[in-house]
Amino acid sequence: MIPLKQYWSRLLALVLVMAIALVGCSGNGLLTGDYRQDTLSLVNSMRTAIELPEDSPEKSSAQADARLRINEFFARYRRDESVAKLASFTTMQTALNGLAGHYNSYPNRPVPKKLKDRLELELNQVESALSRGT
Repeated sequence: MIPLKQYWSRLLALVLVMAIALVGCSGNGLLTGDYRQDTLSLVNSMRTAIELPEDSPEKSSAQADARLRINEFFARYRRDESVAKLASFTTMQTALNGLAGHYNSYPNRPVPKKLKDRLELELNQVESALSRGT
């Protein structure tokens, strides 16, 4: 016979493991699993975060959304070998690293014009590569 206290602790541990497993497997993220669609969605999110004026009330939520999408995009596609060799992915990775680096180093400063121009060029290259299928 298992003592009652030990039984409840094992049951609680089992319930916690099941809850963590279910939450980890839930598909409520921002990405769909379709690389092309996810990339275009991220491009739009990044452009919104970059182009909004600094005094806009939506600026902080747009930046938070872009950060979340960047993290999810990296987590999903970085180790996917079928995607990692595409020109669109390598260019997107360069753009994401630039914007994420700015947000991490200077969270309260606006994105400099030089970085905005570079990101816009890279995002255009990503869209062009996606239209070619690369």
